[in-house]
Amino acid sequence: MRFRNRALVVIGVAAAMAYLEAAVVVYLQRALDITPERLFPLRGPEMVGDLAAIEVGREFATLVMLIGIGCLAGRAWLDRLAWTAIAFGVWDILYYCWLWIFIGWPHSPATWDVLFLIPVPWIGPVWAPVAVSAALIGFGLAAARQVGRGGVFQPVRSEVILAVAGGLLVVVSFTADAARIMAGGLPGWYPWPVFVAGMALATLGAGRVLRRGAEEARTAAR
Repeated sequence: MRFRNRALVVIGVAAAMAYLEAAVVVYLQRALDITPERLFPLRGPEMVGDLAAIEVGREFATLVMLIGIGCLAGRAWLDRLAWTAIAFGVWDILYYCWLWIFIGWPHSPATWDVLFLIPVPWIGPVWAPVAVSAALIGFGLAAARQVGRGGVFQPVRSEVILAVAGGLLVVVSFTADAARIMAGGLPGWYPWPVFVAGMALATLGAGRVLRRGAEEARTAAR
């Protein structure tokens, strides 16, 4: 399958998954008589007992499906990782788009949301996960295209360290308030400098991998 067709299929499936998840969220809110404005504190019926366990399971199942999309679309390990990143980014951004279409939420990019619950609550303003997802789509498409053109990637240790360190800083920015949120508190100040530093490191590491891969491909073609 050509790169463009492969991209259209992955994006289409991720968009459909985003629609389905947004619809489920709307149904749950109506069934449990909750509104997005009552998301915090996390002490509602949707966050206790069996429903909390089911929600964690739903998140895990979603990740399995997104990884499955990447594994089916890619051919080598980095190619599969790239397509997984694309699927995740499209799913995440369009999830918010569908919610806005359905119920007018989020009200703005600064609206707080619970992003993830494994292993602790991840929280942050909507603009933060959208920025991560946009970066995943951009780098994922660039890597998948290079692999499709015969590019070979062998990340060196420094590039891996940069990418992993950046990713960990982003996770820290989302989970810094986890203890207070789990105790029933409200979100405080979002540590955006930590987020920006993490994004910068991850971007630097991924950018070096892509640049070196492109240079090696040009050298091999001569």
